[in-house]
Amino acid sequence: MKKILMAVFVLSMIVACKKEVGKPVPNEIDSIAQTKTDSADIIKNNANKEVVLKQTNDEVLKALKAKDYTTFASLIHPEKGIRFSMYAFVDTKGDKHFSKEDFEKYQPTKTLFTWGAHDGSGDPYKATINEYLGKWVFSKDFTASQYSLNKFIGGGNSLNNLQEIYPKDDFTENYIKGTEKYGEMDWKTVRFVFEEFQGKYYLIAVVNDQWTI
Repeated sequence: MKKILMAVFVLSMIVACKKEVGKPVPNEIDSIAQTKTDSADIIKNNANKEVVLKQTNDEVLKALKAKDYTTFASLIHPEKGIRFSMYAFVDTKGDKHFSKEDFEKYQPTKTLFTWGAHDGSGDPYKATINEYLGKWVFSKDFTASQYSLNKFIGGGNSLNNLQEIYPKDDFTENYIKGTEKYGEMDWKTVRFVFEEFQGKYYLIAVVNDQWTI
């Protein structure tokens, strides 16, 4: 009788094991489900991020076009301030940098600042904040430009080190193609570098680029 009971027990164990073959344990199921959820969240967050950056980019352009420098100032990073580069090469020592407070202080004034040097002549470019924003940064209507996120469109013979200086930050590009009259060498672009702070994206750099000699 004992032998029969033992045989029945062994047989039932074999059947039970066969039913479990290939069936994930609860921990594996939870892990797979969590991975899918995490992936979906990443995709959703990236999509939201792209939308927000495009909206912020457009807000900057609209402010520049309207010469609404109060709104522009509100988009400057509260702690890091903002750097302006006349050309593609970002010079961390030579380019003009303002804290948000200094920008707001000097923007309404006629104070002249040296923003860099003109390509070719090497002459220093001196202008007020309003003149620089209106004549150099927004030298063309970039609200009608070609847009890209974290990708370069325009490029000439000027060294572009933006991603070396801002390796972890997002940037947008607003590019206007050159005309046939000038062999398309009169193209221009303006790039905005953004950094997140307390759930909002702020400007930390404005980089212009164009054909240089």
